[in-house]
Amino acid sequence: MEFETLKLVIEGNVATVTLNRPDVRNAFNETTIAELARAFEGLGRSDMVRAIVLAANGAAFCAGADLNWMKKMAGYTHAENQADALQLAQMLRTIYLCPKPVVAKIQGDCYAGGMGLVAACDIILVAEDVHFCLSEVRLGLIPATISPYVIKAMGENAARRYFLTAERFSAQEALRIGFAHEVVEASALDAKTAEVLKALTGNSPHAVAQAKTLVREIAGQPVDDALLADTAERIAQIRASEQGREGVQSFLDKRKPGWLMG
Repeated sequence: MEFETLKLVIEGNVATVTLNRPDVRNAFNETTIAELARAFEGLGRSDMVRAIVLAANGAAFCAGADLNWMKKMAGYTHAENQADALQLAQMLRTIYLCPKPVVAKIQGDCYAGGMGLVAACDIILVAEDVHFCLSEVRLGLIPATISPYVIKAMGENAARRYFLTAERFSAQEALRIGFAHEVVEASALDAKTAEVLKALTGNSPHAVAQAKTLVREIAGQPVDDALLADTAERIAQIRASEQGREGVQSFLDKRKPGWLMG
């Protein structure tokens, strides 16, 4: 796949998608949105890819929307604004629903729409000197399209504060409110990412995909008879699956499972 605003590298069974507009602090425009959607759609279907890293080139991770793109939006009709926002919303959903685990590797500051990109990922690793900001209300806007993912990641209580105040907050605060999974020294970010990827790719690819779906579909559901039946059906199906049978048998045989032998 060829890209104008991204770099894509596949090493072994890990794909790294890198935002590559460092001259504009990796701000995204309509091209970036289309390319991210295309990249994650393709990687999600690839049998050779077991995990994906979302990273960025340069000092910043993502400054949000590109200024030139925002200038163009100022002249849009209501219908054009709706269509444009829907492209962003659909791209975020593509990342969120990607069947492969997605690790966000945050090396630099992350603002506005960039936080939506990160929140759509499964695991968020952050360098300790990074700052975040949901700055939309400073411009008379709201973080609407990114809100489903950011609220899931940081919770409603934290979202009330940071959506309304547009305060800049630290990596440690992101960790405290649950937006980040781990904060490390900048020099240790590569090693921490590699450690998490090793854990992800050591597991059954089918089980990882199903576990990702499980979290998404079970969270917030009432614990009623329908949920009990649903979860019982899920475990029954995966026990009978090829990788489910292989995983249990390899454990009993005290050998590596087949997905680690390739």
